[in-house]
Amino acid sequence: MPDSAHLPSRPVIRQLPPDAINRIAAGEVVERPAAAVKELVENALDAGARSIKVTIEAGGLKRLIVEDDGCGMSGDDMRLALERHATSKLAPGEDGRIDLLNIHTMGFRGEALPSIGSVSRMTLTSRTDGEDAAELFIEAGRIEGPKPAAFSGVGLTGTRVEVRDLFHATPARLKFMKSERSETMAVTDTLKRLAMSRADVAFQLESNGRNVFRYAAHPDTPTGRLERLGAIMGREFRENALEIEAEREGVHLTGFAGLPTLNRGNAQKQYLFVNGRPVKDRMLNGVIRAAYQDFLARDRHPMAALFVDLDPEYVDVNVHPAKTEVRFRDAGNVRGLIIGALRHTLAAAGHRASTTVASAALGKVQAEPVQADVFRPSTLWADRPARGAAFSPSAATPPAAYRPSVSAPESLGEPASPAYEGGLSARVEPERDTVESDFPLGVARAQLHETYVVAQTEDGIVIVDQHAAHERLVYEDMKRQMADGGVKRQALLIPDVVELSEDEAARILERSDELAELGLEVEPFGVGAVCIRATPALFGEMDVAGLVRDLADDFAEYDAGLALKERFEEVMGNMACRGSVRAGRRLNADEMNALLRQMERTPHSGQCNHGRPTYVELKLADIERLFGRR
Repeated sequence: MPDSAHLPSRPVIRQLPPDAINRIAAGEVVERPAAAVKELVENALDAGARSIKVTIEAGGLKRLIVEDDGCGMSGDDMRLALERHATSKLAPGEDGRIDLLNIHTMGFRGEALPSIGSVSRMTLTSRTDGEDAAELFIEAGRIEGPKPAAFSGVGLTGTRVEVRDLFHATPARLKFMKSERSETMAVTDTLKRLAMSRADVAFQLESNGRNVFRYAAHPDTPTGRLERLGAIMGREFRENALEIEAEREGVHLTGFAGLPTLNRGNAQKQYLFVNGRPVKDRMLNGVIRAAYQDFLARDRHPMAALFVDLDPEYVDVNVHPAKTEVRFRDAGNVRGLIIGALRHTLAAAGHRASTTVASAALGKVQAEPVQADVFRPSTLWADRPARGAAFSPSAATPPAAYRPSVSAPESLGEPASPAYEGGLSARVEPERDTVESDFPLGVARAQLHETYVVAQTEDGIVIVDQHAAHERLVYEDMKRQMADGGVKRQALLIPDVVELSEDEAARILERSDELAELGLEVEPFGVGAVCIRATPALFGEMDVAGLVRDLADDFAEYDAGLALKERFEEVMGNMACRGSVRAGRRLNADEMNALLRQMERTPHSGQCNHGRPTYVELKLADIERLFGRR
């Protein structure tokens, strides 16, 4: 028996005082000024506000004010709202019970106001329709009022919340605050996300007396939403965004996604909103990566703002005290809907590339000095005519037999005879009856340096990288062939056993049917191991164990087998690269125009397999500006 002297003393269970409870809640809900702004603005939105103004000083630590033109509160309601877990956003049903899975408001926990008031000096002023304004003051949990007050908010009715000296009651937390600039940026980002979710509400932010942004309200339509997104995500996104709308099994998806050629080095410009609530979900990065995997290098990320609306009973918004995370009842349905909608929208965009491609090209031309010998006539036009017969007048019509394939088309099998010497490989004489407007990519006029095809459009020119363009055409044709004929498998003479953890093996086996469709046959092999009996024939010799472990990681993080699909992309991309028209090949008029027409008919032909543009379009007005004509 152990010595009773060494036994621990019996712990004493105590009821925490209300002020301690509120300070603990403040640590969960109000971790920094941006969190306080988020809670107060969400309250304003739930109150029906159509205009919200936020003012901060010293990043919000010294002072922050949130003003709205919502319905307001009476003096008694204000005092009750400062009680812990008091809220107007949850009401009992007919049976007297409150359904926590049927949430239709932004906030509902009833912790924000008492939590903020417990760690700051807060003044709450509000006015309802037909009543005088009232004011209430709270400091470190101590409440004074309500009392009559003058109301000078952004509307005739509404609420004004002023918070001074945030965390003065918990000075230890102040040590964990970042610089004033960092806290200001956090407030700005938080308010911008809320502004993106409600284009029909006007938002304004002031910091240290300086206007940071002011967004006017827009109609609650796709056009109005795009205007708000463009104001926040940039003009480039507004000009190159594709509208998305899809629905599946009660889940409605809307929003906008950028063209693949409009991309960034990180995923910070990817936003997800669930039932109007901005959330952060790692699934979003995975599904967007899966949808764009054919068009972007792994270190590049597209821009997107997606809005998911579904019955509140099918999504849990009460996962985190700050309500920044959600959990879907059927995450697979939501994931499949987003991937399918993105892929369908990108395919519908056809050969379109972002306008930033031309802007970047013009910027480089204008920024770099022009060498004196660039425009020597000998480098533009040869002094002697082309050898051989002239091109036929039907050059603008592509041969019917032209089709991309894994190997180069027969029409591109032999190099064309050089038409001109110098930088211009071939020149196509313009035909008077040619109508460039009939073709989005115009009619071929020349080939430069045996690499670039120059086409004339109705109001400008298009310069095509022949190798990158044909590589995409071949790649898309290979994908169609694979979809029609399925993935061919190669059986392993000796099955490969891969050792995994029990969880990893379970994740792989749960998706065995999906992997079999992609040519990878897996079977259970004891505890924590899987047996690989066949692999995709397209891969040849490969590191099976490494691929399976990557798939297990993908299933854990993204719930999608990206490693296998990206492996397919890499192999087919390499084959397409080897089988496409190389740079340095001279093309005749029929071949150049056939390439342009096939690009117009092929989805995703505006970018190569790595997200680089396959063509640059320069408008005539831009060219005239280069020469000072405008």
